[in-house]
Parts: sequence; C-alpha cells; structure tokens
Amino acid sequence: MIETQSKCEVASRFDLLAARREEWIARNRYYYDDQKRYYRFLVPENASVIELGCGTGDLLSGLKPSRGVGIDISSEMVSIAARKYPELEFRQADIEKFHPWEETFDFIVLADVVGHLQDIEESFRRVRSFCRPDTRVVISYYNFLWEPILKAGEKVGLKMPQEHQNWLSTEDICNVLSLSHYEVVKTESRMLLPKYIPLVSTVINRYIASLPVVRSLCLCRYIVARPLKLRGNRSYVTSIVIPCRNEKGNIEQAVKRIPPFGAGQEILFVEGGSTDGTREEIEKTIKAFPQKDIRMLVQDGKGKGDAVRKGFEAAKGEILMILDADLTVPPEDLTKFYGPLAEDLGEFINGCRLVYPMEKQAMRFLNLLGNKFFSMMFTWILNQRFKDTLCGTKALFKRDYEKIRENRVYFGEFDPFGDYDLIFGAVKQNLKIVEVPIRYKERTYGSTNIRRFKHGWLLMKMTLFAYRKIKAV
Repeated sequence: MIETQSKCEVASRFDLLAARREEWIARNRYYYDDQKRYYRFLVPENASVIELGCGTGDLLSGLKPSRGVGIDISSEMVSIAARKYPELEFRQADIEKFHPWEETFDFIVLADVVGHLQDIEESFRRVRSFCRPDTRVVISYYNFLWEPILKAGEKVGLKMPQEHQNWLSTEDICNVLSLSHYEVVKTESRMLLPKYIPLVSTVINRYIASLPVVRSLCLCRYIVARPLKLRGNRSYVTSIVIPCRNEKGNIEQAVKRIPPFGAGQEILFVEGGSTDGTREEIEKTIKAFPQKDIRMLVQDGKGKGDAVRKGFEAAKGEILMILDADLTVPPEDLTKFYGPLAEDLGEFINGCRLVYPMEKQAMRFLNLLGNKFFSMMFTWILNQRFKDTLCGTKALFKRDYEKIRENRVYFGEFDPFGDYDLIFGAVKQNLKIVEVPIRYKERTYGSTNIRRFKHGWLLMKMTLFAYRKIKAV
C-alpha cells in the first residue's frame, strides 16, 4: 500500500511539473543540447528506440528514430509529448510495473530516470523483453558529487525541483545491470561546466573534461550495456579473408594450417599486385585442395584496408575474420577468435600480441613501444580496453560489419591499414570488444610492408582524429 501511494505521489509530482517542463529545458538549454548531441552519437538515426521516462518527448524526437516509443509515469507529460510529436508513440505507464508487449528495439534509453526507480534491478529485468542480442541499453545519470550544487540550483530557480533520488554511482548501476543479466560495453563521463559561456564552455567540456582524473568530476555519466543469454547455442560459417601481396611462400601453409571449426570455413585470398608469383601460387593451391572452399579475389585498389573491405563484401559466411598472410599470427589460433563470438562473450574480437613472449624478430623494439603507446591512448579515447591496437587478426559477425560499413561516412575513408576503420566503427556501433592473447611468431617468408616512421606518424594523426570524432563529441 505504501509503494502504491509513493508511485501515485511521483506521478502527481511530474504531472504538476509537466506544464513548466519547456521552461526548465529553456533555462538549461546548453545541458539538454549536449545530452541530445551525445545520445545522437550513441544512437544512429533511423534506429528503433524506446525511451523509458520520456518526459515530453524531446530527446526521443531528437534521435530521429524509424520507430519511436516513449513511456512515462506522468499522464500530463505523455499528453504534451503526443501533441508535440504525433509521428511518435507515447504511452502512460509505470515502467516498474507495466506489461511489455511483443516488440523488440535497437535501443532502450533511460535518460536521468534510474534515480526515481524503487527497484532498479526489476526494472532492468522487465525491459529485457524488448531486447534482441544486438539491442543496446543506454543509461544516463548525474554524478552524485554534484548533489549540493544541484540542490542549490533548485533553491534559486535554476533547475527543475526533484525529490530525493537514489544514491547511485556508475559502479552501482553497472552492478545492478550485471545482476539483471546485462554486460556493460562502455562508460563515459561528460560536462564540467553545465552553463554556456562562449568559447570557455566548449574548450572545457570537449577537451578538458575528458582528461584522466578530471573526468571523475564531470556532471554526466553514460553507460551502454547489452543483454546476455539471448543468443542460442549454434555453429556459424566463417569467412577467413587473407590479404596478400608478395606472400608466395605462405599461401599453401595458410590453407594447410587453418583448423576446422564451427559450421565450416570459406577462405578468401585477396591478391594485391604481387611480383613474386603469389597469384599463381593461390591458383595452384586452390587446385591442390578441392575439398576446401577457397576463392581468390584480385584487389582493385591499394593497401590492406582496401583488400579487407573487398574480401568482406564478397564473403558468404556469418562470421568474418582477417588472417595476415605473413602467418605471424598462427592460423591454428583462429579458433580462439571464433569461440568468443559463438559463445556470445564478445562481438568484436581483436588479437593481442603483447601478452606472451615473442620470438626474437617478431616485433622490433620501436614497434613494441609504439604499440604500447597507442594502446594507452586508445583505451582512454574509446572507453574499452585495448592492449594491442595493431594486431591484424580480427573477427566479427557480418551483420555487425554491415552496420560499420553503413555508418562509415561518420569517419570517412581515412585508414589504409583497415585496423582502425574496424576498431572505430565497432566502438561507434557499441560492440563489445574482447582481446584474445595470441603468440606472435617471426615471419618465415618475405618482408614486412610496414614503414615504422612513416606509418607511425600516420597512426598518430589517426589518434588525434579518433579523439576529435569519438571523445570530443
């Protein structure tokens, strides 16, 4: 009985606030515009979106969904939202007690809502009915260090009044998500200055607020999570793309050493203008192994990135893998990349060469230092752990690659290697990234195409590019 009365009080309070909601948003336009901008970074246009605690529908409308549904406990909020945005659907309901219907969404949004929930775990469990394995739950909440400032803002009329909310840190929310069978993909902290001061606010919030240590003081916290235990156990056909240029001595060994796994393998050699007879060696190997599904594609453009994209476009498998033709990543280790995808432990599997000891000439000292530097930079920028950003062996589902390809315009054609094109795209699509330790071997045929200083400078430019496009949004 007490819980029912409490819920009625919450609904009544928001009903009373509904009429002035536009006024409060106008007073804090800078805050709400920044929130909308970051949500639009996380949620691409034309996705299907359900927002729980939608208020008057401004955020949901700003996401430009192909299918948008808003739910709120306040009938007055819902009524205003329906009038403002007739192209969207709004329903009045208590998200802790409503009965979900049979529909799934690409994204579930909870913006500044978890503080009002009486049973957060039950709420998260309830909305699982809206989830597919690829659904993403996006949660935003404020840093409780700001509580005194926010309360002071309410007293002087700068902020919409709120009753006491749940004391939740980012770690608390992540813990409850785990209890409700979700896995956190990434977290982010934003905004040190929630009021607009020309130039000053932009510099502080985009370039200073995200710095290590400083970010712990930010007002806004964002969490992206994915549901677990929704994908059934099954086997997948894998397409293994092998870009090759002047790798004649490694072609037959690559085919011989790829082990059987899953529901079968398709091997795609993408030949890039070799002068050592690599193309003829591929043709010979295809004839020597008629029992294997092997094809050769001839590269039109230049660079490994172009070769990978050509191979991925032609691939027929459900899982896509890259194997470098130099075989410094042993073909036998491809099962390590397949397993986490098939078992739903991750969605983008990246090789890591920096765990086990390397053979003497496998990686030169300066290359090793460069890898460690870029590892630290990208772990910070991308909000997911990266120990080795330059390992060429990667794996992901083809359906996820297609999302990366469709949204490539956000980053553009900037990466001749292909590694960062995929990594940035995976982060932008909120894929769960998992690193697999592998033993890095010394090349036994040919020579590397990597030029340390030239390509190192290019990677530094891409680091700055990633900071601007991902961190300083």
